[in-house]
Amino acid sequence: MIPAGPAWAPFRAAQRLLTSVRFAVVQIIVIAIAAVVGMTVRQLPGFASRTQADYVGQMDLMRERYVPALGRPLVDLMERLGLFAIFSAWWFSALLTLLVLSIIVCTLDRLPRLWRSAAEIRVVQPDLFYDPALPERAAIGGIGADAAAAVLRRRHFGVRRAETADAVYLYGDRNRWMRLATLLTHIGLVLFLVAAAVTGRFGFEAGILLPQGEAAPVERLGTVGNLVVKNDGFAAPLLPDGRFADFSTDLAVYRDGSLLARKTIRVNDPLTVDGYTFHQNFFGPAVAVAIRATDGSVLWDGWIPLDAVSADRPYGRFAVPGRDVGLELLLDRSGGAAPLLAMIGSRANGTNADGTPRYDALFVGGIAPGETLAPSTADFTIALREVGAYTGIVASRDPGEGIVWLAFAFLIGGLVLTFYFPRRRAWVRIDRSGELRLAWISDRYVSVRRELGGLLDDLVAVRAPASPDTGAGPPAMGQGAP
Repeated sequence: MIPAGPAWAPFRAAQRLLTSVRFAVVQIIVIAIAAVVGMTVRQLPGFASRTQADYVGQMDLMRERYVPALGRPLVDLMERLGLFAIFSAWWFSALLTLLVLSIIVCTLDRLPRLWRSAAEIRVVQPDLFYDPALPERAAIGGIGADAAAAVLRRRHFGVRRAETADAVYLYGDRNRWMRLATLLTHIGLVLFLVAAAVTGRFGFEAGILLPQGEAAPVERLGTVGNLVVKNDGFAAPLLPDGRFADFSTDLAVYRDGSLLARKTIRVNDPLTVDGYTFHQNFFGPAVAVAIRATDGSVLWDGWIPLDAVSADRPYGRFAVPGRDVGLELLLDRSGGAAPLLAMIGSRANGTNADGTPRYDALFVGGIAPGETLAPSTADFTIALREVGAYTGIVASRDPGEGIVWLAFAFLIGGLVLTFYFPRRRAWVRIDRSGELRLAWISDRYVSVRRELGGLLDDLVAVRAPASPDTGAGPPAMGQGAP
């Protein structure tokens, strides 16, 4: 309880707000709307936060996708609001934090009442409490206190007994502490939200393109204990109708030059090592290109993944190392002929009126495997060694996974205990003449007709035989009793 006094008034107002059901509903609606937006609007991949260059590159792709439909001002506003990275945005984390705080405050507010309902037991009730005219009440003659207590125990009630000068009182309680199981449910909800916040803030996910025989670091260079993955073999066999039968990667994972694990992974069969999971996700064509300066020095000799599409053909971009020249590569395999790699070399030269960079074309050419292009407007040559494929691996680390499983256990445990072990209570008063009066209260998940009816049947079965002058009859039932 928050103390009285004007100094504590803001805290009492905050408590009323955080324990308000309406406020909780508003929070859930806002979070649900944000989640729907996050599932509707394409989100930046996890690796976009690794470096500024990654972020700029991925946002350029977002603008290409949304600017034609929504306009640049609206897309810029969406970027400032974090709508392209909702689940890691500060305001989304703040909403989750507020909901967690509301659940905790609401739970703490209810805890004293829950505890009192289970811990404080009153065996002796006033006579009016047993009035057969009330719902779920009954009166039976000819039953002793010991026999009634034995019936309650057979039905798994814990029994307490008290005596006065006028009567014997019995109190039966079954699943007495199960109302507290709602605390487990609340803990589970809190842990789910905590897991979402931990994953959104500290989780990692990145797509890695690995041509045949190539290796790449999982996280940014300089990360302590960074892992390196290597494509030791990629296969994508075809069916007779031209569809892919399967695709898989012989993936090796290294740290500091030492092999940690190696496995042939498929779409539904990932490799998990050191907290990271590596999924086979996609694949595409790649070209092995050698770029040499006119003096013979090597500028680049390796694979270039063509991870985009233009005019329904594999397409990629590549910045020539040591030069201010960018290449656009388009692979044409049409007509069953030998593959042809078309390319455009360009150099940035100022900006357009709308603020986008302007490029001037330096050369246009095309080469087949084994051929070399020597543009007269550039001081380097480009040789196409071969056409192959790259494999697309998604590397992820979810620090909230363990919390999710713990939350699941708490949530399911709380629901099972609440719904399958509801509380039943029975108060019995037996006066000195042998008349038994019973009052029944149970949770709403209990079938009163079945359970109270069964209890009364058992009590009737153990009552003493009726004497000729008393003539004990069937139980008198209150309103709502079976």
